[in-house]
Amino acid sequence: MAESKKWVLEPLPLSEDLETKKVLKCLPAAHAALAELKGIASTIPNQNILINTLGLKEAKDSSEIENIVTTHDELFKSALNLASFQSMEAKEVQNYVSALKKGFDLTSKKGLLTNNIILQIQETLEENNAGFRKLPGTTLKNAANGEVIYTPPQNPEEIIKLMDNLEKFINEPQMSDYDPLVKMAIIHYQFESIHPFYDGNGRTGRIMNILYLILERLQTVPILYLSSYIVKNKPDYYRLLQEVRENGAWEEWLIYMIKGIEETSKETVELILRINELMAVFKNRLRDNYKFYSQELLNNLFKHPYTKIEFLVEDLGVTRLTASNYLKKLAGDGVLRKEKLGTGNYYVNEPLISILSKR
Repeated sequence: MAESKKWVLEPLPLSEDLETKKVLKCLPAAHAALAELKGIASTIPNQNILINTLGLKEAKDSSEIENIVTTHDELFKSALNLASFQSMEAKEVQNYVSALKKGFDLTSKKGLLTNNIILQIQETLEENNAGFRKLPGTTLKNAANGEVIYTPPQNPEEIIKLMDNLEKFINEPQMSDYDPLVKMAIIHYQFESIHPFYDGNGRTGRIMNILYLILERLQTVPILYLSSYIVKNKPDYYRLLQEVRENGAWEEWLIYMIKGIEETSKETVELILRINELMAVFKNRLRDNYKFYSQELLNNLFKHPYTKIEFLVEDLGVTRLTASNYLKKLAGDGVLRKEKLGTGNYYVNEPLISILSKR
């Protein structure tokens, strides 16, 4: 059912208290899971391993919500930066990784999540600088039957006003004393309801989620992503957003998001533990059998599930010939799988890909 024409998106904070007993009861378990994740993540020797590998996994899941579907093979191939072998879908996913890293870098430097940063995230995603919507006509439709489900604010001045209000709500603690997880869910609802861009709203909003958790010091690096949870529960995600708009059904929406944080934190902890175990296996094998073993080499093979000579040259500071010899030896002994692409080769860490490919 399309929403009533009289409905207006209110600025934040809302007058009603959204932290009901049911909402508050969900918070301790979610915070405990987040804290465990933060601790486990710190055990990985090079944080770029997690940012790269889990960032790619998130980019794939987040894009899938928007029906941009790519395989893990296409995705990791695209990370080799060989433009001629990149599908449009894989390129969009790579743009997501770039936008995520840019958002993390800017937010870390400023200690704020501003509209300017949000605009830069979306610009990187979409490769254009259209900015906030200036023309009317944007609606959210049911993909199956084309029915208009929701009409976001149409007036450019209203969009800017609501985004300025949201920026203050994100960055000024005195505006609300809600628990940060409740606040994150409110911010996500508000941003998706303003729908300030012509395209890329969903993916920008999901990047904002993790950046907000980092701002609140609940995580230190961008590795907790709700996209896999949303993919698994996609109908509920859209239904609950709309239930808030039509009926003010905040409780169910907030619980959905808080449960998502708890569930995703636990899954990510398990994933990192498996990566850690595999790194230990690789470390022992490399150290015991190869004189050229180094921590930098180990880090490279886990930071780049598909690696190549240039990546080793950059990470290890060795010549192309030396890097080539290392990779040939590792492939010859079955540590890595060698694949040809165009005129070059790449080398696959198969056990790591197996871990990352499991949902």
